[in-house]
Amino acid sequence: MDRCVVLVDAGYLLGAAASLLAGEPARSRITVDHAALIQGLRERAEADTEQPLLRIYWFDGAPDRVPQPEHRRLRVMSRVTVRLGALTRSDGRWAQKGVDAAMHAELTELARNRACSDVVLVTGDGDLLPGLMSAKEHGVAVHLWAVQAADGDYNQSEDLVAEADERRVLDRSWITKAVRAKDLGGICAPSPAPRPEIAAILSAPLPESALAASADRATEEEETRAERRNGSAPPVVEHGTAEAHPPAVGAKSVPTPKDLASLRAPGGPGGQPAQPPASATLRWSSDKGWVERPGGGTAGEPPETASLPTLAQLTSAEQRWADREEDITTVGGDPFEVGQVFARRWMERLPDASHVQKLSVMYPRVPHRIDGELLRYAARFGLLAHKDDQIDEHDRYAIRAGFWREIDVRAAEAHPG
Repeated sequence: MDRCVVLVDAGYLLGAAASLLAGEPARSRITVDHAALIQGLRERAEADTEQPLLRIYWFDGAPDRVPQPEHRRLRVMSRVTVRLGALTRSDGRWAQKGVDAAMHAELTELARNRACSDVVLVTGDGDLLPGLMSAKEHGVAVHLWAVQAADGDYNQSEDLVAEADERRVLDRSWITKAVRAKDLGGICAPSPAPRPEIAAILSAPLPESALAASADRATEEEETRAERRNGSAPPVVEHGTAEAHPPAVGAKSVPTPKDLASLRAPGGPGGQPAQPPASATLRWSSDKGWVERPGGGTAGEPPETASLPTLAQLTSAEQRWADREEDITTVGGDPFEVGQVFARRWMERLPDASHVQKLSVMYPRVPHRIDGELLRYAARFGLLAHKDDQIDEHDRYAIRAGFWREIDVRAAEAHPG
């Protein structure tokens, strides 16, 4: 058959792209536009082989071979077939199992059945050498593609390079059409417009006891990280919604919920904790360590936000199906974008516009029930689980920033001027 097939080792392609763009092979360091990447592979394959595309096979690993969000998006794309191997963890590192064997079997079967005249291999693993040689013996032209190496050298098996009929390099300019490095130096998306109440939080002085507690916690965390690096302590897995720790401002730390909770001292009426100072407001979310706002009388969710409906309560079965379809086919999975999508759906389905005003007075704290739902939604896109089994603080800031930006934009559209 005069047509071409592309076999992609996703671990190689995305790992090498991360090395090239971010300096290390961790896929969590890059953001991938899968639709653009697939289109680029198709156009390049048809141009190089001068044959129409039959299919792109995407080989990747997944825990227990359960499709991840990116796999679900890929497998509904035109002319794309996803094949999953196992993803296992050993000595603190993730490793694919069964991916090479699956690629070898597919390559051999395609050649034996004369399903194509040209095969494009995007891989660097020498284990595919027998399959490559078998395909050549069946009269198939084998094109081997490499990702430009970060150090300018080969990142492929020399035996594969020697046996391939044609070899091409996907250079930086080609890669960056669909892949970009995440900016981990700060929030990866524009933050919401500044508000006066945030300046008050950032400038509020902390008592010596809270500063000491914050310093002690930082020391303990550093010691724990050192122990984990030395192998003397197990990795810590963080579950559920946790307090975000804002970056330092000037020479002092921004109050965290734990800091604010420590401001509560005995001495109130009836033995209750005294009312905290006016600066004691939670910075992001979580009911843990909640400190009352001035004049408030509850120790949990304030009355003005306790009545706010969740997105699940506002969503019908038909809308839930449509949301899932949009998540798979349209939403790219950037943290800021995820927060925007969630906020857009929530605002569009609100029966009462006054709920937006109730929410806005809580800025920048997302009410606990809505924040938990927001982070669970983000988890569908693989944003919360990273290579160190930690919930990524940077992504959580970006998710919430996207949420507030969309709320601001849509509130402004509803009430211009």
